[in-house]
Amino acid sequence: MAKLVLIRHGQSQWNLSNQFTGWVDVDLSEEGVKQAQNAGKLIKEAGLEFDQAYTSVLTRAIKTLHYALEGSDQLWVPEMKTWRLNERHYGALQGQNKAEAAEKWGDEQVHIWRRSYDTLPPLLDANDEGSAANDRRYANLDPHIIPGGENLKVTLERVMPFWEDEIAPKLLDGKNIIIAAHGNSLRALSKYIENISDEDIINLEMATGEPVVYDFNDKLEVQSKTKLN
Repeated sequence: MAKLVLIRHGQSQWNLSNQFTGWVDVDLSEEGVKQAQNAGKLIKEAGLEFDQAYTSVLTRAIKTLHYALEGSDQLWVPEMKTWRLNERHYGALQGQNKAEAAEKWGDEQVHIWRRSYDTLPPLLDANDEGSAANDRRYANLDPHIIPGGENLKVTLERVMPFWEDEIAPKLLDGKNIIIAAHGNSLRALSKYIENISDEDIINLEMATGEPVVYDFNDKLEVQSKTKLN
């Protein structure tokens, strides 16, 4: 049976300061580094071995992957980075303190923006400061697909082509895979993998630095799900 391990990056500096992060390239906090290193130890203790690693193009996820692979003596495993595994883009909310945003727009509205499956946040224009359109790591993308903001539904639509073209074929080939990414890109993947409803996905949380292990059969049906902690 093929195995898939998902790890939400360790605590970031903006997780610590309670800010909306999205596509902003924020580093790990000191605690986040420890969480990522501990993930590597847990992976090693569980005897998990990988054939391929994937991560986003954001520093906090890349470093988490490297710490986890190093801690499990697998830093040599082939690695691919893709924008399709980036965190959900929080639009104009990016950089704002969540508590201050709640004071400005109200708790209910901010909660809807954060947790609703299909409600978009206030969007960034391509000309706005902080737009991903100005970041050279996305220079080769069609400008029309660079988001100004995303909900979980759009995030899933963005992640799925990578799952279908890259991840699923390797799992079907019996390869073990590790993905270090973000709370919402991994929630989107989990929604698809586990066939979670639009209503129930609101309740799924991904803890920072906690490896989640899926076992699949040869039809990519989930046989078990285990959290290493």
